[in-house]
Amino acid sequence: MAIDPNTPKNIILIGFMGSGKSSIGRELKQVLGYPVIDTDALIVKRAGKPIRRIFEEDGEEAFRDLESEVLRELEAIKPTRRIIATGGGVVVRPENREILRQLGFVVWLVVSVEEIIKRTGKNRDRPLLNNDDQQSTISRLLDERIEPYRQTAHQELESDGLTFPEISTGIIESARYFFANL
Repeated sequence: MAIDPNTPKNIILIGFMGSGKSSIGRELKQVLGYPVIDTDALIVKRAGKPIRRIFEEDGEEAFRDLESEVLRELEAIKPTRRIIATGGGVVVRPENREILRQLGFVVWLVVSVEEIIKRTGKNRDRPLLNNDDQQSTISRLLDERIEPYRQTAHQELESDGLTFPEISTGIIESARYFFANL
């Protein structure tokens, strides 16, 4: 897939729930001074209720519709020099994958199933994990999403065992190279 030389200078973080997108977004903000756009926060604001309630009351498809709507709006306003942290399932829809790549440099934070369980195991605000077999759910969802993540990302970053500053440094160096070669 060719890279558009007019690609905005944003860093987009994708990855499974619990991969650290929001935390890394805050770390990158500290280093770069770029504002963070959290697509899940925009969805919550628009819907007027938490994601868990959107899933319970309206269903996953309604949530995915809101997610796509938020991305289309970001594409329309063409922000630049932003950190964009996305929801874990944003890559499920092909149109979202295309928009994400047009918004900037896309980094996939790759995390193992074990690490995801460690980070999300006790959190009941993650609707897709509210069941008795989180490990199977995580494994199944990761299997379904691995190709969409791979198709979307300009860079894959294995983040198990790395600190937020180490991850952020790697992202910044890769982003500099990416934007210098457009």
